[in-house]
Amino acid sequence: MADFLTDQKVAQRAYLVGLQTPKMADGEGEELLGELQELVQNLGIEIVRSTLVVLREPQPKYLLGSGKAAALIAEAKADGADVIILDEELSPAQQRNWEADSGLAVIDRQEVILEIFADRAQTREAVLQVALARMEYSLPRLKRAWTHLSRQRGKGAMGGEGETQLEQDRRLVRDRIVKLKEELAHVLQQRETQRRRRMRKPVPGAAIVGYTNAGKSSLLNKLTGAHVLAADKLFATLDPTTRQLVLPDGRTLLMTDTVGFIRRLPHRLVEAFKATLEEVVVSDFIIHVLDVANPNVEHHFATTMDVLGELGAGDKPMIIAFNKTDAADPETLALMRARHRDALFISVRTGEGIARLLARCEELAIDDHLSAELLIPHDRYDIVSKLHQLGTVRSQETEDEGVRLSGRFPIKHRAIFEPFTAPAKPAKPAKPAQAAKVGKTAKPKKQLARSK
Repeated sequence: MADFLTDQKVAQRAYLVGLQTPKMADGEGEELLGELQELVQNLGIEIVRSTLVVLREPQPKYLLGSGKAAALIAEAKADGADVIILDEELSPAQQRNWEADSGLAVIDRQEVILEIFADRAQTREAVLQVALARMEYSLPRLKRAWTHLSRQRGKGAMGGEGETQLEQDRRLVRDRIVKLKEELAHVLQQRETQRRRRMRKPVPGAAIVGYTNAGKSSLLNKLTGAHVLAADKLFATLDPTTRQLVLPDGRTLLMTDTVGFIRRLPHRLVEAFKATLEEVVVSDFIIHVLDVANPNVEHHFATTMDVLGELGAGDKPMIIAFNKTDAADPETLALMRARHRDALFISVRTGEGIARLLARCEELAIDDHLSAELLIPHDRYDIVSKLHQLGTVRSQETEDEGVRLSGRFPIKHRAIFEPFTAPAKPAKPAKPAQAAKVGKTAKPKKQLARSK
């Protein structure tokens, strides 16, 4: 994206500008600025200064007032910054105005998050999704990259070199967007096929969701023995990972770790990752993980619930699990317990509350399958094959009358298997060999007695 959005060297020193608007709660602007600092540090960029600006009313040219923008630009230059980052979305025109007046790169929170996603994407699907989001973000901002060419405009009716170059790049980006969408559609079709295969199996599924860096991947590793990357940084993992968990009652549960949420997550990223987040929609229930040691945990809770609502999964059965109890202060824990009486309080690191979490999973694991023992005639092997596809076959034996199957099969397909319900196997008779043996041993004893 840097090829299109900036025509400067890679930024190394950043000047951060947070905003407190009338719509925000007291102190929210400062909290968001702290979050922006962590996001920028995740890109390996040095922060030379952070400042909070009170914005009473947005202005069309810079978002801020002209005087305030000039003062911030002067401070950024004095501190040796090569990029100014605003914690509020800038329009393409506002971004161009800032850069024209400052001579520095100027970006917003959305662009920072896009860069982090691009840096962390691993699988083909995630790479395509992030590339598509970046291209769509860059398209209206291409003019920034070619401002220096606008001076070369000619007097002819066809315009000059700058205009031609800009149109060429717009065409390249549009073509790239079309190609990315085609590639992504193919990858998503493969994922949908895999999902349908999983849904045919009688295994309930749970999706682990939550604010980024709340401990979702660590929880998946703890419960399933997986080895998903779990690092103390924002957006450590972007790709969903599904693993099997054997519950204490012996049933199997599919658990999926999903990408973390964040306040002001760019809408284009929510759209781009909707296919990934559909794992949340098709799950039987949700495990909502929160970092109880984070002072902004209530805001994180609200953000995750908003995104779940946008995905159409806000009404799903949910387990709320406050993680990192070992790192939280007692007052915060007491407050959260009072506010969220139905929530669980766990520590993935120490194992506290994990047993209660598993017990709750057992309660919510939807079981829409029946255990059945069937006897399928030898001329109906099509039914045998169908049942292997639809359910879980525990045992299969060939008998004179047919094939005896034992397993669990979906209730909605009972019309297929119910006509073949097998009669109970007759109880095994007493072993005649043992009875004969007793008789033989008794008889010699009597003969021996008479001989005496």
